[in-house]
Amino acid sequence: MQVITTTDDLHTFCTALREQPYIAVDTEFMREKTYWPFLCLIQAAANGVEAIIDPLADGISLDPFLEVLADPQTMKVFHAARQDLEIFYKLLNDVPSPLFDTQIAAMACGFGDQIGYEPLMRTLLKAKIDKGSRFTDWSRRPLTDAQLTYALSDVTHLRDAYPLLKHSLEDRKRMHWVEEEMRALHQGDLYFVKPEKAWKRLKLKGVRPKEMGVVIKLAEWREREAQTKDIPRNRVLKDESIYELARLQPKDAKSLARARSIPSGFERSRSGSAILETIQHGLNLNRNEVPNIDRPEREKVSADVLELLKVLLKRQCEAFHVAPKLIATSADLEAIARNDEAEVPALVGWRREIFGEPALRLKRGEIALKLKGSAVELIEL
Repeated sequence: MQVITTTDDLHTFCTALREQPYIAVDTEFMREKTYWPFLCLIQAAANGVEAIIDPLADGISLDPFLEVLADPQTMKVFHAARQDLEIFYKLLNDVPSPLFDTQIAAMACGFGDQIGYEPLMRTLLKAKIDKGSRFTDWSRRPLTDAQLTYALSDVTHLRDAYPLLKHSLEDRKRMHWVEEEMRALHQGDLYFVKPEKAWKRLKLKGVRPKEMGVVIKLAEWREREAQTKDIPRNRVLKDESIYELARLQPKDAKSLARARSIPSGFERSRSGSAILETIQHGLNLNRNEVPNIDRPEREKVSADVLELLKVLLKRQCEAFHVAPKLIATSADLEAIARNDEAEVPALVGWRREIFGEPALRLKRGEIALKLKGSAVELIEL
């Protein structure tokens, strides 16, 4: 097993990787005490070559590997790539490309909703994965042979699974389904929260219009503090504290101290002063700077229509061997039940062909669902 701890060795390894059409990539990281993921290991494998890269090794530069990730000639294969991509987005200011996520590919091949790495490898490769090192402190050194073996197996199995999934997608003419999903993973907003938009992560039910400006500004301040200090946002200020302060709107340290969610003495700290200033900024926002959170009354969704759409979705996904979550969410179904022109993925592209169009035809009474034994069939009317 090769564990790379120097830039020269990494350069040699990356030269070998560049000779292959695709590489499997995985990471081990921690973020319990940080805002940004703390990268502890990188695992990479291609045909005939595999290694673990130690980003914590003294003096190592990850530039040779980052260049491979940015190489448009090399396919990068991940499983459930979202968190790994967040790490590399921060290092590259972009997402590795081209990209292939085996979890999404498996959903397009009918392996179920968001299938995990272990069950997928067991199904595809009959692989047995030792779970013993799953929960470990990857930042500690030295790592044991068992930990390193576990980490490397994440990419050696992934390397072998990729051709099988690729062949299945090509055989079913579904590669463009996955490519469409991969394009969606290139949106920077998935990996970086702009402080001024941090309020959108909060649940705003019960927040009154006069409190909204304070909520926006406190969320923005908290996000910027968390990013700057590299600590979890809830260690700066908890969600419930934002809601409480938006209600109380304290104007001085004495009134800030009355907030139940604020620790004793916090009102006298630098952060306490900053919060008071931030609350005032929120109160000073003009009406046109505060989004309207009045929720319009939605047209009531017919329970019967919604249930029929759920049955249709299940039937279509079983017929086409594709995971339901890749087609439509519960919110999408409600939107379609409410509006034939709803702006949801299920009414666009290949999803419309498989489910969207039959759903609209079902609503219009052009087709019906029929039980034949235990199976659901579509019939023309």
